[in-house]
Amino acid sequence: MTRPRTPAGPGARLADWWSRSTLVPPPLKSPHQARQLLRDGAAEILRSPARFLGAVLRGLVTAYRSWRRWVRVRDYADAARDAGKFADKFTEIRALSFFRWKVTLGVIAGAGLALAVLHAVHGPSGPWCVGAVGAVALAALGRRAEGLPGRRTVLAGPRILRWSLDPQVLVDAFRDAKLLGNDETLRLVERATRAGEGWTITVDLPATRKAADVVKNREALASALAVDEVQLIVNRVRGRGGHAGRVALWVADRDPYSTPPTRTPLVDAEQWDVWRPVPFGRDPQGSRVDLPLVWTSLLIGAIPRQGKTFAARLAVAGAVLDPHARLYVADFKAGKDWDAAGQVAHRFLAGDDTDDVFALLGWLIELISEVQGRYRRMRTLDDATCPESKLTPVMSRDAALDMPVTVLVVDEVQVPLENRTPISVEGRKQTTGEYVGELLTWLAKKGPAAGIVLILATQRPDSKTIPSGLRAVLGSRFALRVMDWRDSNIVLGDQMNTRGYDSSRLLATHKGVGILRPDGEINQGGEVLALTVRTYYMPNEDWQAICARGRQLRGGAGRLTGHATGRDTDPVSPASATLSVREAAKPTRASAWTPEGLPEPLASVVAHLGDELSEGGREFVPTAELVEALGDVDPKQFARTMAELGCRPVRNRVPDPDGEVRQVRGYLTAELRAAVRRSRMDGVGRRRLRGRTP
Repeated sequence: MTRPRTPAGPGARLADWWSRSTLVPPPLKSPHQARQLLRDGAAEILRSPARFLGAVLRGLVTAYRSWRRWVRVRDYADAARDAGKFADKFTEIRALSFFRWKVTLGVIAGAGLALAVLHAVHGPSGPWCVGAVGAVALAALGRRAEGLPGRRTVLAGPRILRWSLDPQVLVDAFRDAKLLGNDETLRLVERATRAGEGWTITVDLPATRKAADVVKNREALASALAVDEVQLIVNRVRGRGGHAGRVALWVADRDPYSTPPTRTPLVDAEQWDVWRPVPFGRDPQGSRVDLPLVWTSLLIGAIPRQGKTFAARLAVAGAVLDPHARLYVADFKAGKDWDAAGQVAHRFLAGDDTDDVFALLGWLIELISEVQGRYRRMRTLDDATCPESKLTPVMSRDAALDMPVTVLVVDEVQVPLENRTPISVEGRKQTTGEYVGELLTWLAKKGPAAGIVLILATQRPDSKTIPSGLRAVLGSRFALRVMDWRDSNIVLGDQMNTRGYDSSRLLATHKGVGILRPDGEINQGGEVLALTVRTYYMPNEDWQAICARGRQLRGGAGRLTGHATGRDTDPVSPASATLSVREAAKPTRASAWTPEGLPEPLASVVAHLGDELSEGGREFVPTAELVEALGDVDPKQFARTMAELGCRPVRNRVPDPDGEVRQVRGYLTAELRAAVRRSRMDGVGRRRLRGRTP
């Protein structure tokens, strides 16, 4: 084994010895820490005259107060007053006070005489030396306990932070926040340095203290530092170089969210790769936060008007600018926020009625079939093309394989999840919302490895809206401002508020600010549990420009499909199905109102009404009209059979041929349409989901 070569030049040998020697203090071995140490020393030298003068003045005040208590016999007088014998001891106290005044005058006269003799013997230098010694003594008497504290409380008024490079500021704050004992201190790992518009410092806690407790009590520490809690960022240092008692802190000079938001950098990007993390926002220090999407799912929760839709569009923008990505966009807000995505989306809808929920149901079943088909095709590929049962970037761009990264966006996901329309699947009665939750859970479990990305946004982050089974498999979470800590935990995960992450504490003025819990490595470090992020600003004009550029990219690559081409066909059925779920669940077109496959007497009712069942047609059909149209039918038996199908008669007012309005019994066409959907779903659902295992 050969020995490492020794540097040839004297300078190189000195540098090598300097870096290896145990005689050199560790801070001097690092150029960065050495420069910081020199700056600290220079600052201390420049501040020392003012600090010495301040200490002398405080010493004079302290000495005067102590002499005054002594000459007024304050301790003896207070003891006599507490014992109720002040009147009896008044004469003694007065005599003792006169005696101490005499002693004081004698000491002053003696000191003056001694100074005069010293001046006569040694000249002016003698009194000056005595004065210097006295100043040092007064400075020692007036020094602040345990160094320079972070704030002064002698005078009344608002507390302010005197943040300096002296670590004693932090020690006092930790003690005030009850995070350190009086006999405990911090160990400095990295000296305080400027980072952005604030100070950053890394410290080690005593052996009995945990970094998790500091993160949990961030508000108390912020109070001790006299700053708003949004100005204080506390993180446990994990991974290499970290341990359970190492804490990194950043204290901002001002509210980091008081400045205008930054526009998304994707507005200037010509193209994007969906496999790259998408620019999502900035942390309080101003560093960019990129959010990975592939192989995970994202849940966004917030109360209204806090930037939820903006955050969802930021996450989707990277896929829009990738011509090889496929988009499914369901906007249950029924607004215009997502209309521009219709230019690039393979499937798109904007609405909030039951028919739109059934359309989403068809998409989910189509995606489940797609996932199962992808896994089957992966098994036939060689190990060079598909080394694992996961989608790769090369596979996602291969048109022959037809496995693009597919992003499903559902805004206001609480609408389909809360839909109470009853359906029957595989002989089991359940609501449509429960069924949608099951399918989303299945996709969140098995879809990411096959390239299916779920992005769900809701303004109702409660346990009744988002099923626990679905929340448990959504990897990435982003919680903007919510009403209380329970809603924050529903979005971010259980017990996250006890770890110091509670989005209900965010201010209402901080639009677009939320807590991100990423699933995967981000540029802030792979071991980050969660961090506060201010999302980029993407107004509608930027969103429209990005979608227009995405359409241009897809058109040039020949990747426009589905809704973007104007041919938004029904979801493709599996080979085992004879009808599409869209056709079975949403019979709103004229060609769909046919009696085939429906039980009697519902089939005869549909045959009689035809297009009048469509939206915008009749709202009410009298029972007498249906009985007459069906011919030889028993009215009582007809009513019982229709009730079994979920249609119950109601009373309504209708005009007769003479123009008079009279009250009759009959059926609402909305209930008739729902009965048709349930009957078709009951017949098709079992075959359609034969391979489903949610």
